[in-house]
Amino acid sequence: MDNSTAGELTPNRTRPRVGHIQFLNCMPLYWGLARTGTLLDFELTKDTPERLSEQLVRGELDISPVTLVEFLRNADDLVAFPDLAVGCDGPVMSCVIVSKVPLAELDKARVALGSTSRTSVRLAQLLLAEQYGVEPDYYTCPPDLGLMMREADAAVLIGDAALRASLHDAPRLGLQVHDLGQMWKEWTGLPFVFAVWAARKDYLAREPHHVHTAHEAFLASRDLSLAEVDRVADQAARWEDFDADLLEKYFTTLDFRFGPDQIEGVREFARRTGATTGYPEDVHVTLLGE
Repeated sequence: MDNSTAGELTPNRTRPRVGHIQFLNCMPLYWGLARTGTLLDFELTKDTPERLSEQLVRGELDISPVTLVEFLRNADDLVAFPDLAVGCDGPVMSCVIVSKVPLAELDKARVALGSTSRTSVRLAQLLLAEQYGVEPDYYTCPPDLGLMMREADAAVLIGDAALRASLHDAPRLGLQVHDLGQMWKEWTGLPFVFAVWAARKDYLAREPHHVHTAHEAFLASRDLSLAEVDRVADQAARWEDFDADLLEKYFTTLDFRFGPDQIEGVREFARRTGATTGYPEDVHVTLLGE
């Protein structure tokens, strides 16, 4: 006898659990999903880059953006989506050091880390140590520039907090702003990748169709969003502290690619930081489809 009832929900979960970073820099990767309706194909979790990375590593998400440091630490368990990342090839605008003094004067000085991304923190520490030869006294705190500058000589900020600090607050307070993406580019000549999109390898083995479909959906979303970037910026400006022109500049400054040059930038970062960050210096990046 069939015990099912018309209209009864089946207990099987079929939608992939997908992470979503709650920063403006990811809007072009999700805006197109809403436009096409494919956003409904995902069970979406919104959170900070760090928390999403931890959930992906623990198996609480199937597919998610993951910070570069966490991807490198867990590369054996993850597969990266080709041609999809959040990075820069020069200035990034939203990953900065704000400072009262020249960076070369920060040795032993207090530097506040208001970032929620270990990648940005590690990049800032690497650049200050290797380019400027300084070892500041780092401490973590909420990403509020006014509060940070009461106790610190400099602060590391990312995401929307960095945009607000560098474009609004720092000029008003007479502070210097140093773009970490530009500093990395001048130092290495390579792009920098802050986060990649990845799936768990065990989920890929169980649900290859879902993973490939999600990859295609994100690529299509990115391309649609950049083709209609003025509309994306107009919509975002209704709710943010920034006008549409600035947001359009920001969205087109970001580099959402993950090709050979970006992978070479990842390998260079791993080579320079792996010994102190807990992953192999010659880490292999496994791409979907390999």
